[in-house]
Amino acid sequence: MSRARTFAADFTQGSVSKHLLRFSTPLFLSNLLQVVYNMVDMIIVGQALGKVGLSGVSIGGDVSHFLTFIAMGFSSAGQVIISQYIGAKQEKKVGTFIGTMFTFLFGCAAFLSIVCLILRAPILQLMRTPAESYNEALGYTTVSAIGLVFVYGYNIVSAVLRGIGDSKHPFIFISLAAVMNILLDLLFVFPLQMGAAGAALATVISQGFSFICCAIFLWKKRDQLGFDIEVNDFLHINKDMLIKLTKLGVPMAIKSAAIQFSKLFVNSWINSYGVVVSAVAGIVNKFSSITNLISNSVNTAGSSMVGQNIGAQKYDRVPRIMLTAFLMTVTVSILMSIITIAFPEAVFGVFTDESDVLAVCMEFLPIAVLLFFGSAFRAAMNSLLNGSGNYRVNFATAILDGMIMRIGLAILLGLVLDMKYIGFWLGDALAGFTPFFIGLAYYFKGNWRTRKYVIKEE
Repeated sequence: MSRARTFAADFTQGSVSKHLLRFSTPLFLSNLLQVVYNMVDMIIVGQALGKVGLSGVSIGGDVSHFLTFIAMGFSSAGQVIISQYIGAKQEKKVGTFIGTMFTFLFGCAAFLSIVCLILRAPILQLMRTPAESYNEALGYTTVSAIGLVFVYGYNIVSAVLRGIGDSKHPFIFISLAAVMNILLDLLFVFPLQMGAAGAALATVISQGFSFICCAIFLWKKRDQLGFDIEVNDFLHINKDMLIKLTKLGVPMAIKSAAIQFSKLFVNSWINSYGVVVSAVAGIVNKFSSITNLISNSVNTAGSSMVGQNIGAQKYDRVPRIMLTAFLMTVTVSILMSIITIAFPEAVFGVFTDESDVLAVCMEFLPIAVLLFFGSAFRAAMNSLLNGSGNYRVNFATAILDGMIMRIGLAILLGLVLDMKYIGFWLGDALAGFTPFFIGLAYYFKGNWRTRKYVIKEE
């Protein structure tokens, strides 16, 4: 018998547009706050240390973001699996699955943290870190690696709540973390003069706080959330559950890793053009995060909705979810493009007032519009690709999007055609449309009209 699910949502009935808007809005606000407090690191360090600080945070941030590829991939897979269990009325399996996912991912976080601490110096050398910003980048990377377990933890608990259909409580916890991060940034960077390492420490502490609060809520409210879970579920990994998680999680993790690796590759070449371009690369990375705000929110919400409806075998609702997602993201991209083109000095001037840095930012302006629309176009298709749980098509997307297109276009435009750093940025922006074309082909082929990839009749 299903338990009362006070905080959860049933996406298998009712208005698709209302469900998507209500579920994605807290996700958008959560993502916005994460971008804001990551931007605060760059803005405060940039004001305190100039281009050297911007470069250090940019490079250290690239490395720390790459380390999250397993968390991003497997938590997204976990969200989809949980949503399909909910849709198929198999809630009794959710608790065991959560315990398995927690134990596995915490082990991964500990391993990656140790590896990064041991190899951080060679990694920064491979990133072609400018000599002027090396110490700042090293400090940021070291602190971020130590706090990696909190990043993984928050991704796990948020994925559980999103899979169940609750996006409001993760927003509450991340709001508290954002306020804490800003206050700690101001304390560590200015009075204590800890530089980029201080900005990283502020982020780690705030993420740890958010994770602990969210985990306590998840444990205490498990009855209202509609699942049973015991301490023993965390101590013993369920083999069948782990196989389900890895089948879908590995392709998603590879996709995340491939994208992050391609960005490291691109930025390593960009860094070789000097500290000014390296500083702009940091601004570009934050700008890319902004472009993905709506896309990732709608994608995450759409994946849970698609997952539930496939689990419930209500396939007729999936096209409506995708169309609604597409209309939402394209509308926002048009508005953001107009604002950026009309007021570029105000947009880029938030990060720095150095004229040489702003001059390079202006060269990036047309590429920003491509980023907006690439992000919008892939949101609806990623909802289908992820929500269906088809690990084969996810793996194909990972390789094509993450490696072949991004690195291939970067080499072609940046090196072969000698467009330099503009070519690298342009290649990355064009590669962002890859999931749209893969998803379009997958949709018309119709293989998603089954739940055999994750939830089977048992």
